[in-house]
Amino acid sequence: MVEIIAGEKGKGKTKHLLDRVNGAVPGSNGNIVYLDKSQKHMYELSNKVRLINVKDYPIEDCDEFIGFICGIISQDHDLEELYLDSFLTIANIKDDEFEHAVEKLDSISEKYGVKMTLSVSMNEADFPEKAKSKIVISL
Repeated sequence: MVEIIAGEKGKGKTKHLLDRVNGAVPGSNGNIVYLDKSQKHMYELSNKVRLINVKDYPIEDCDEFIGFICGIISQDHDLEELYLDSFLTIANIKDDEFEHAVEKLDSISEKYGVKMTLSVSMNEADFPEKAKSKIVISL
């Protein structure tokens, strides 16, 4: 299952994402991973959450990012949840790739039983119709 926190830049999406990830820790029986474009939020995350700075890896396009996600999932059979902050930036999403990326992540999520929550800097009105159903918070 893919969930999206949507809103323009600076509306507080990361705060909602951090609250969700830290709130998920006590009830989790598996591992939780938080992907971001820097180490900036390291001290705001529970020490039980693995922070991955995606910019440390040579990911140049959306397909490479999807492969990166598959690599994380393949190496951690106890992975329960993935949180992706600044999704458009870390996944190197171009204008026409967003819907494809969300569909691909949803397929991966369902197949491997990993819940994914994405922070997307985009107004809800600008979302493709298929992706709108995944929005859980719109700021």
